[in-house]
Amino acid sequence: MKVRRTRSQEQILQILKGINHPISAQDLYVELRQQQHTMGLATVYRALDALKLEGAVQVRTLSSGESLYSLPQEDRHHLTCLQCGESIAIDECPVHELETQLHSAHRFRIFYHTLEFFGLCPQCQSQPSTSPS
Repeated sequence: MKVRRTRSQEQILQILKGINHPISAQDLYVELRQQQHTMGLATVYRALDALKLEGAVQVRTLSSGESLYSLPQEDRHHLTCLQCGESIAIDECPVHELETQLHSAHRFRIFYHTLEFFGLCPQCQSQPSTSPS
């Protein structure tokens, strides 16, 4: 079944194909404007939401609450420092088998999954705590 996409959705997919890193909706909006696309920020969010529901875009939400969008790719998992925000990609994926089992048991169509661990990186662990005791 061919998915019918809006012009805005196609323009966003073209931008995402041209970059190899996740991008926020606001940065995507700026990129679209630089490429002479006249699209409002609300349209960017609507198009991203539709692409997400179709499985054409994946979303990663940072500890700050900011969402980053990218084309679906191999599962990427991260260790994220709550203090400095550094995010380290990890290649191991302990949930592939679980994903297959969930799909079989619930007939749930899974587009992608994420796994994120939050804590303190070695650099931030070595710094004295600034929180009051």
